[in-house]
Amino acid sequence: MNAAVIAGSRTPFARSGTLLAELTAIDLGKIAVRDALARSGLRGRDIDHLVYGTVVHDTQAPNIAREVGLAVLPKDVPAFTVSRACTSANQAITDAAEMIEVGQAEVVIAGGAESLSHIPITVSDRLSKALVEASRGKTLGQRLAPFRKLRPRDLIPVTPAIAEPTTGETMGESAERMAKENRISREEQDRWALRSHQLAAAGTDDGRIPAEIVPVYLPPDYETVVTLDNGIRRDTSMEKLAKLRPVFDRKYGTVTAGNASPLTDGASAVVLMHAERARAEGIEPMGYIRSWAWTALDPGGQLLQGPAYAAPLALDRAGLSMKDIGLMEMHEAFAAQVLSNLQALASKRFAREELGRSEAVGHPDEDRINVMGGSISIGHPFGATGARLTVTILNEMARRDVQFGLITVCAAGGMGFAMVVERR
Repeated sequence: MNAAVIAGSRTPFARSGTLLAELTAIDLGKIAVRDALARSGLRGRDIDHLVYGTVVHDTQAPNIAREVGLAVLPKDVPAFTVSRACTSANQAITDAAEMIEVGQAEVVIAGGAESLSHIPITVSDRLSKALVEASRGKTLGQRLAPFRKLRPRDLIPVTPAIAEPTTGETMGESAERMAKENRISREEQDRWALRSHQLAAAGTDDGRIPAEIVPVYLPPDYETVVTLDNGIRRDTSMEKLAKLRPVFDRKYGTVTAGNASPLTDGASAVVLMHAERARAEGIEPMGYIRSWAWTALDPGGQLLQGPAYAAPLALDRAGLSMKDIGLMEMHEAFAAQVLSNLQALASKRFAREELGRSEAVGHPDEDRINVMGGSISIGHPFGATGARLTVTILNEMARRDVQFGLITVCAAGGMGFAMVVERR
């Protein structure tokens, strides 16, 4: 592969409604892209394209990539927005890599942003139609007439759906069902969640995680500065996690707020460059994109099991096996989802019945997976997580002198993503 990652950055990740609540996804994206560009040592005129992801779109500015680009890059740099649920930033990165591979660009910035503190609220269809009809009226009576047909229920605001359109099942309900079907216990889920918080706290204290973060100066006076993620629970324990009530199955459930990722605000970005140009300019890349794979499952099945299908495809395309992988970053939507996917990857039966393989795919030892915690503790701004995972793993691969790393992400709609990155 010719696509090299030469720099990356992200904002702090903050639980929605807290530290970054006054900033929009566009605001956050500007900060991350500007800092990634600065870390690359390049200038705005060196950038050929910007590809940026988001999930909850601003109805007033649906092309977030262009709005971010206009604020940070020269006005003639093209920009487009991608949206593939929780893998949106991964989609942006692979689109950027493809542009470099086919010769359409030499330097591309990719990433994503999300502000779940700013959820667009719409109105019912009946009220919407009444408003449109009223706007066409020429007299006061004509403008008021459409509203006489409305009922009180028509005035209730409509929030974005959180359930699968095809099944009506929320992602949390799917995770709960996966935990039951795969026999993932509450204790196992809480153990993984505790591990995430402990490792993220350690990575913050020793400076590894802060090294990825650009400080955010908060308006209106810009005197308050956010420098760290605020979702890491340093005081949690197995005892405290065990006291939390199940959210999606109150009576028999095991998925809680403690072993799931929180709603989060944040942004991230990476700068990709053609490997030959990087060499010519004396730039030492963070790493290279070796391969990737996308998969999709029936949303009525195990919705979040996509990584177990995508990982072996990405490894095959890289000409590698799991034993070659030195570090792995698996997005933690829910502890149940992580453990279900690791269970599947380790299962010979899953390999035979689902993948048509004679041997289990396998996975790295636990001490090489999410070594600085994951989305349960750090947070999960939907559109930004993919680039965070990329920056995190490449930085840690350099520290540990690891050649190959694997990133996996599950996404709504039954989709899965995996990417192999390399340090040469």
